[in-house]
Amino acid sequence: MGLKSVLCAKIEMKANKDVFHDAFTNKPHHVSTMSPLHVQGCELLEGSFGTVGSKICWTYTLEGAKKISKQIIEAVDHEKKVITFKEFEGDLVNKYDNFKATLHIETKDEIDLVSWTIEYERPNENVPELVNLLDFIIGMTKAIDDHHVN
Repeated sequence: MGLKSVLCAKIEMKANKDVFHDAFTNKPHHVSTMSPLHVQGCELLEGSFGTVGSKICWTYTLEGAKKISKQIIEAVDHEKKVITFKEFEGDLVNKYDNFKATLHIETKDEIDLVSWTIEYERPNENVPELVNLLDFIIGMTKAIDDHHVN
């Protein structure tokens, strides 16, 4: 059994809060246009975008290296603006087990927040926490927000 980890980030957004839920639920293939330095593509492998059980493949650049992430959409709640992706193949599952990313759009004290939670297991203490990936997600989120505001 691995070492369980959970990393979270909440980023205040200037754009309409529906933009993020719509982008990652219905139009993930547009994320590369909104944040090209982070994400280079999103391909539908099986099913339909935004549908539980569908499979997608992200191509992205992390710390200067090209990466791939194949994910299954595990949960979608349009009312609460939540979507959860579970990685089943790719660079992350080569080192980490049970990788899952959840996007939640929430409002606290009249401030709209993009909330990301990544959960995973490290096989041992020599494998680093995914702080670099959390930084990547924060940068991507800010780029998408800027794209919609500017």
